[in-house]
Amino acid sequence: MTLLIFVSTWYQVQLDVKINEWFGSFYDMMQRALSKPGAVALSEFTEQLYTFASIAAIWILINIVTTYVLSHWLFRWRTSMVEYYHANWAKARTIEGASQRVQEDTVKFSRITESLGIGMLESIMTLIAFLPILQVLSAKITELPWIGQVNNSLTWIAILTALGGTALLAAVGIKLPGIEYDVQKREAAYRKELVMGEDDEQRMQPPTVERLFGGVRQIHFKSYAHYLYFNACKWSYLQGMVIVPYIALAPTIVAGIVTLGFVQQITRAFGKVAESLQFIVRSWGSIIELISVVKRLREFELTIKG
Repeated sequence: MTLLIFVSTWYQVQLDVKINEWFGSFYDMMQRALSKPGAVALSEFTEQLYTFASIAAIWILINIVTTYVLSHWLFRWRTSMVEYYHANWAKARTIEGASQRVQEDTVKFSRITESLGIGMLESIMTLIAFLPILQVLSAKITELPWIGQVNNSLTWIAILTALGGTALLAAVGIKLPGIEYDVQKREAAYRKELVMGEDDEQRMQPPTVERLFGGVRQIHFKSYAHYLYFNACKWSYLQGMVIVPYIALAPTIVAGIVTLGFVQQITRAFGKVAESLQFIVRSWGSIIELISVVKRLREFELTIKG
C-alpha cells in the first residue's frame, strides 16, 4: 500500500511538471496571438487546450483513486487502535474522557495523519521535481533588485524565505500545541458531565456546569488570543510571498529579454518550490492538532498499561 501511494503521488508530480511546461508554451502562444492578428490558428489554440485537458484528466483520476485507497488504509489503522481500546475497556472506562479518546481522537488521528502524510510526501516529491527546473530557469535571470547578479537566484530566494518563514512561525506558535491540548481536556470534562446528566438527574447541577463551562470558555478565549497574533504573522508572510518572484524578476522583465510564457513558467516553478519548503508553515494548524491528539492518546494508553 505504501508503494502504491508513493508511485501514484510521484506520477501526479510528474504530470504537474508537464502542466508547468504547458504553461510556458501556452502563454508564449498567447503572446504571439495578441501581438499580431492571425499569427495563431484556431486549431493550434484548441490543441493547446486539449493537451491541458488530457493531462488534467489523468491527474484527477489518479488523485481520486489514491484518495479512496488511502482512506481505507487509514481506517484499518484506526480499527487496530480501537480494537485495542475495546479489549482493554475495563481499565479504559475509568479514565476521564475515555469515550472521546476512543471515538473522536482516533478519528482525528487518522484524518490528520492522512492529510499531513500525503501533504508531506507531495511536498518532498514536488521539491525533487521542480527544484532542478527552477535552477535551469534561474540561469536566464540577469540580476536581482538591489543585489545584482546571483547564480541560481530564485532557488536561493525560495529556500531562504521558506526557512525564515518556518522559523518565524515556529517561534510565534510555540505555545499553541499546549493550548490545544488544554482545550480538548476541558471540553472532555464538560462533555462527560453532559453525558452523565442524561441518565442521572443528580448530575448537571448549576455550580458544576458553570465551573466546567467556565473553564471551557477561559481556555477558548486564551486560544483565540494566541491565534490572533499567529494568524497575523502567518497570512502576512504567505501573502507577501505572492509578489516575491515578481520582485526578483523585475529587472529581467523590464529589460524585455524574456517572454510571457517564460515568466509564467518560472513563477509557477518558484511557487511549487516555495510551497514545498513551506509545508510546515501551511500545515501548522493541523500539526498543532496532531501533536495534541497524540499527546492525549499516549496518556490514555499509558494509563491503560499502568
